Amino acid sequence: MKTKRILLSLICMALLFTTLTPTVYAAEPQKDEDKTYAPYFFVESEHPETESFPLKKTDVTVNINGSIAETYVTQVYTNEGANPINAKYVFPCSTKAAVHGMTMTVGNQMVRAQIQEKEEAEETFETAKSEGKSASLLTQETPNVFTMDVANIMPGDTITIELHYTELITPTEGTYQFAFPTVVGPRYVNVEKAKEEGTLPALTDTEWLSSPYLPDGNTPDAEYNIRVNLSTGVPITGLTSKSHKINIDWDDNSIAHISLADPADYAGNRDFILDYKLSGENISSGITLSTGESENFFMLNIQPPAHYEPEEIVPREYVFVLDVSGSMDGYPLDTAKELIRNLVSDLRKEDSFNLILFCNDNELLSPKSVSASPKNIDRALKLIDRQHGYGGTELNNAVQAALDLPKQENTARSIVIITDGYISGETETFDIICENLDEATFFPFGIGTSVNRHLIEGIANAGQGESFIVTDKADADETAKYFRTYMEAPLLTDIQVTYEGFDAYHVEPVTPSTLYAMKPITLFGKWKGEPAGTIHVTGKCGAEDYVADIPISEKNIDNSNCALPYLWARKRVERLSDFGTFKDNAAIKEEVTRIGLTYSMATSYTSFVAVLETIRNPEGESTDVDQPNPLPLHVSNLAIGCGYSVGSEPGTLLFTVLAGCFSIISFKKKRKITQRTSL
Repeated sequence: MKTKRILLSLICMALLFTTLTPTVYAAEPQKDEDKTYAPYFFVESEHPETESFPLKKTDVTVNINGSIAETYVTQVYTNEGANPINAKYVFPCSTKAAVHGMTMTVGNQMVRAQIQEKEEAEETFETAKSEGKSASLLTQETPNVFTMDVANIMPGDTITIELHYTELITPTEGTYQFAFPTVVGPRYVNVEKAKEEGTLPALTDTEWLSSPYLPDGNTPDAEYNIRVNLSTGVPITGLTSKSHKINIDWDDNSIAHISLADPADYAGNRDFILDYKLSGENISSGITLSTGESENFFMLNIQPPAHYEPEEIVPREYVFVLDVSGSMDGYPLDTAKELIRNLVSDLRKEDSFNLILFCNDNELLSPKSVSASPKNIDRALKLIDRQHGYGGTELNNAVQAALDLPKQENTARSIVIITDGYISGETETFDIICENLDEATFFPFGIGTSVNRHLIEGIANAGQGESFIVTDKADADETAKYFRTYMEAPLLTDIQVTYEGFDAYHVEPVTPSTLYAMKPITLFGKWKGEPAGTIHVTGKCGAEDYVADIPISEKNIDNSNCALPYLWARKRVERLSDFGTFKDNAAIKEEVTRIGLTYSMATSYTSFVAVLETIRNPEGESTDVDQPNPLPLHVSNLAIGCGYSVGSEPGTLLFTVLAGCFSIISFKKKRKITQRTSL
């Protein structure tokens, strides 16, 4: 009994240590610069004169017309305290969106933000801040993470910021999905390793990584509203949301208005996902043209053929790379286990496979891949079932370990990565994949309610594969079946697109060589001359030749579609800078900057800044406040660091402390046995 009490006390002390330590480092991050690279738990202010939660409300309005979504995000900041405030807020964005508009309203004064080069925008903002002017600054940290800085929010002020962005929605297997991310998950960064390799970036470039978070289960004292206006032109069927409870108001069978059904359920801690299908629609290949004063744009949709039954399936080797880090603990890891159980159990006897579990270190099922026999599958499932999330997320080490496995002859290797993606430095992962394209095809599965889609989609893009998002166990079985279908029979291979009599240029993105999922290939580009000619699309559908010809005429011109320039610009920037292939290239930086300035779009090198030209805080004294985010739904406190230098996930620390506790208990037991024996 005494031993149990000691064990219980030690465990409680360990848990207390791992949960309370973040508040210490949150209060004093300047004592050790490394601490500022990891997220921390928010410590409520002890000074009532300072309002700790300036962000009071977020309203999201989405207008979907056809396949193009126009999104307006309105953030309301209110200072209910006694001191002027400068606030910083980290928030997500769709990886496919072009952010091209921002306004700031203070009281009844509205200012339209200007796009400037990033360094110039920061200087404009800091100057306005020091002069006592109210100002706001929108900065892209990664393609799906932005920061909003607001300066000189005076006592009693309400400041409203509105963002406008555009994105394209494409169907997969006949289902359209609109996904709006609402929260940025914590990111893991290994500071010690980065220092050793000399890759540690400047603190100012990664400041957002040290964002404060509320403990698991806590949500901000703020409203979060989402409304979608859906207009398709053809009857809508199967309109559902697996992320939120929704209300649907119908104007007719092709126009629907979607809103959140439960105001008490905080909406801002997981992706808002809306799925729908269109009845009676025969999706076909086609082109839309637009003309402008200086440039003409086009959007080309290439609809693939239906799935076919392959006569012969090439033997495949599957290397499953499973994230078992602290942020995956609990619900996400349980979902990942269900997914990988379905994936492994569905292998053919001709296939081979291996399993790599990773957190701080890697654990392999076997030094080389094994046959997909019932015995080996059972062995893998037992290994998976024993896992509990702890430690950091050393993804790159695991990817390299998968590539280093002995390769089998006459076998196609597919590396399947299963993770929530809560890492920083995604470009390093993309670089590893790009350097090994002749070794394997990569298929990432994002696990959870708020995955890092930049990483998941980027791995698929760089690795010439397909990406999947699995939000819960219910998705696991269906997603595994889709994956199996894709692998056995890619819809199109050897895809080529040529233009005859149509002067197209700057076409984005590069045409994929292989299409796995049944979804249209969408290309954006510019054109000049006459709207005439033919676009030829060729490829292989199994052993059969695939040919599609798309004629072009004046009938294809639709100048009401003002989104095409933004969609083209976003695709161009995505290829040039999102996936790290051309990083640190001066020419690429110059072109991305030019695109951002030309099309008034936020990029990694351009930012929006708005300044109210009135000195409102002449004394210049104000309090800096970092707006805390909630942890994503179902993500535990193990995703947040305790301030220790190796990164953002303290599972290893907790594991070590608990292991030490059990070692002490074990030692005490052995000592008692020894004493009794000697007596």
